[in-house]
Amino acid sequence: MPDITFQTVYLKKRHPLRISRGVIAGGENLFVTVSDKGFFGIGEMAPGSSEGAATAEAGEKMLREFCKTRHLEDSIHQNWTNAINEGVAPCALAALDMALWDLRARRSGMPLCEMLGLSRKAAPSSVTIGINPPEVVRERVPELLSLGARALKIKLGSPDGIEVDMDMYNAVLESCDDQNDVALRVDANGGWSPDDARQMMNWLAKRSCEYVEQPLPAGMEDQLPNLFANRPLPVFVDESCRFSTDIPGFADCVDGVNLKLMKCGGITEALRIVATARAFGLKTMIGCMGESSISIAAGASIGALFDYIDLDSHLNLDPDPAEGAPFTCGTTLPADRPGHGGILINA
Repeated sequence: MPDITFQTVYLKKRHPLRISRGVIAGGENLFVTVSDKGFFGIGEMAPGSSEGAATAEAGEKMLREFCKTRHLEDSIHQNWTNAINEGVAPCALAALDMALWDLRARRSGMPLCEMLGLSRKAAPSSVTIGINPPEVVRERVPELLSLGARALKIKLGSPDGIEVDMDMYNAVLESCDDQNDVALRVDANGGWSPDDARQMMNWLAKRSCEYVEQPLPAGMEDQLPNLFANRPLPVFVDESCRFSTDIPGFADCVDGVNLKLMKCGGITEALRIVATARAFGLKTMIGCMGESSISIAAGASIGALFDYIDLDSHLNLDPDPAEGAPFTCGTTLPADRPGHGGILINA
């Protein structure tokens, strides 16, 4: 039977991230290592109350109980189903699931992307700028561009109203004035009302915005058809989509879905979400939460499947306790070695 060990590490953000729901300066993540017959795989959990476990301690308790009551299946897919059926939080399951995929790929001697029949090549990754006053934006944007960013994800949905959102977005535009090749994308994190969303989308469409993500709060999916009709920009959902089974309910009123490994329980369900989205003719995106290079490498290993990528949280850590997800020419890639590529180096 595989040996499973747990380690909790505090991840501090270089710049606290403010979104519509609050400010995040850092947090404790759980790292899970599965060892078997001389090989090991590692995964990561970024806790979240909306993902079923608000702390690393709670996630570890769930995984210990799950692994104690049953042997890990040879089928990683069956293991995912068993864990979900037994109430393991998706963010905790994500750590175990990516560790099992990492172990399987390391044992095969292949990078995970290669084992899955995928290329390491992927779309450029957005780099995120949180809700900030214009003067901070003018300092932060050049810093992000200096990393080689070719796309910026701009967090809007300020609790102070859409006029504040407009001021911030204008500051981004000014800061990118001589960078015509930088794509601008907006994520409202459900911070707009239907009327504000419609007004902001019309305004943003005239100002080089590529798409809008999660314009309405989760739970207001019944309002998406009205917003989708005559939309001036593509609409993606994030918080509204956790599992592949969610997609049929709104497939005719969005342009695409953003999945996160922490929301869906890891790589296993991520593959199903992509397949379901494609079956409904939707675009796909992969994003992240407060994750190190371990989880980012796992996500990047399936990056070739996505139209848009938002794997950048490791770039805002001070320090990143892991490595294996290099940001090269604006693209987040998995390290070219067996497994998903991520390893802990400073924990």
